[in-house]
Amino acid sequence: MNSIFIDKLNKINTPRPPVWFMRQAGRILPSYQQLKKKYTFDQLMKDSDLAATVSLLPVKDLGVDAIILFSDILVIPEALGLNLEFTNKGPIFHNPLRIDNPNKDLNFDCTKLEYIYKNISNIKNKKNELPLIGFCGGPLTTFCFMFRGDLSEKSFNQAIKFLYKYPKQSHKILNIITEASELYVKEQIRHGIDCFQLFETYCGLIPSEKYIKEILPYSQRVLNVTKSKVPSVFFPKNLGVGLKHLNKNICDYVSIDWQIDINEARKILDKDIGIQGNIDPRCLYSSTENIKIELEKIKKFALKNDDFIINLGHGFLPDINYKKAKFIVDWVKTTNWKKI
Repeated sequence: MNSIFIDKLNKINTPRPPVWFMRQAGRILPSYQQLKKKYTFDQLMKDSDLAATVSLLPVKDLGVDAIILFSDILVIPEALGLNLEFTNKGPIFHNPLRIDNPNKDLNFDCTKLEYIYKNISNIKNKKNELPLIGFCGGPLTTFCFMFRGDLSEKSFNQAIKFLYKYPKQSHKILNIITEASELYVKEQIRHGIDCFQLFETYCGLIPSEKYIKEILPYSQRVLNVTKSKVPSVFFPKNLGVGLKHLNKNICDYVSIDWQIDINEARKILDKDIGIQGNIDPRCLYSSTENIKIELEKIKKFALKNDDFIINLGHGFLPDINYKKAKFIVDWVKTTNWKKI
């Protein structure tokens, strides 16, 4: 595949950094909002043609260098038996795990993920020349959502309380999540993804030392499925100084959030790991002039660090103007990246 994104992941020199965005498939795009008037999120995700259409929208609307599968990190809990509903206010489980019922049976039904593999195959059959990124939620992030039965519960207190109060049972659940995720990633690869990203969005809910010691081994198991098959990207949001514990045996690239200075992240990360990130998505509320100032900082870093992919420090916020995202892509593609 002739791809600036895949070349960069494989440490091949490219004329500029690649650029794509977390949550690029949907949300801020007017073309996606038009589809949302006709279809629910669940319909868009589970209909093969619609899922392919949404996945490919950012290619036309933004000009990004990679496609990310239109799906959700909560498909694993759904396949484990939790009743998932995508409401207008967000996803909710009607039978979440509860701290007063720690022995709830979780049985993985792999057939509930078949539609996703069909979606992957359908996207690949569109003959688009851009690489396809597959993904799933990190073990701790998935664990946290499985305890949330109320959309107002933003801090995942029940999950974290359970993690501390019932460590043995927590690790049993984390192992079940990990085993399911390993199979899920394996099938994504078999059906044609070109890269895999693990979204550990809520690892910052616990101390970095606890995450590294107790949870990272589960994340590494999921990421290890990709070894010698496709490049891997790990997104441990708010891991902070814990980044120093990551190495090439865990992932090829680390996607970092905006809470840590990108130069500091480079200093503490293993030199063999590339970096993706880390534009604050709220920056896109600014004027294009101010966005350009932030991009010039990114450029300064990129010219000193070849193993770098431009992205956000997390996904788009829903009310961001898509033209600001398009501005970033156009700037990346037209600026002068020659080293002086």
